[in-house]
Amino acid sequence: MTAPARDHGAYCREIETYLCQKNRGHLIRVVGPAFERVRGWAEAGVPMQVVTRGIDRKLERSHAVGRPRRPVRIEHCEADILDAFDEWRRAVGVTTGAAAAGESTAKKPGATGPATATRRGPSLPAHIDRVLTQATTLLALGEPAPGLHAAVEELVADLDALRSEARGARGTARAACLGRLADLDRRFLERARAAAGPGLDEVVAEAECELAPFKPRMAAPVYAKARSAAADRLLRERFRLPTIRFD
Repeated sequence: MTAPARDHGAYCREIETYLCQKNRGHLIRVVGPAFERVRGWAEAGVPMQVVTRGIDRKLERSHAVGRPRRPVRIEHCEADILDAFDEWRRAVGVTTGAAAAGESTAKKPGATGPATATRRGPSLPAHIDRVLTQATTLLALGEPAPGLHAAVEELVADLDALRSEARGARGTARAACLGRLADLDRRFLERARAAAGPGLDEVVAEAECELAPFKPRMAAPVYAKARSAAADRLLRERFRLPTIRFD
């Protein structure tokens, strides 16, 4: 859950509990300067799910390079948490209110202003190949909801047909491929929502919880769009669904 700004203590304790679990029972207290950082996240409305995702990323990267296992401190996870928060904001369309405050109260270490460089992403064919890999992996696992595998099989067929067209596509041909990917993403999410059944209500409730700190500052249409985007993101996470559109 997202902690209200007035309940910094509960927000901090929830982070301490998660850190304790990840540190194999070793409790690292979030006090002093660390607490001030965490308070900035709470005031910025950083959802707890985003904090835990950032902590997990930090640990996964440390394990991948074979570093000795030492208790992780929340300060070490700050850059990953703020990266995850930026991704969440872009995904759900939150750019105002408390999120804007987060840019000043929860800034990355050493940051002096907006980033001017952008990282080069994967090519369009590489993106399609990656989505195909994720989709075929889903088919190899147990079906998380009735009807979902049928939707994945349909997606694989559509992507296979599109893959050859995407290679070397330029100009209007590339734009057409991007449009088809966006359409496939929308159709696939519609199938996933239908497959979720009553569980979709739980996903929407969780999305509303994440957006609670921002709702008073958002116009009704903007909030409705953000809630839909947040629910879609949570649905992807719950079912491990790929993002098909190419942004």
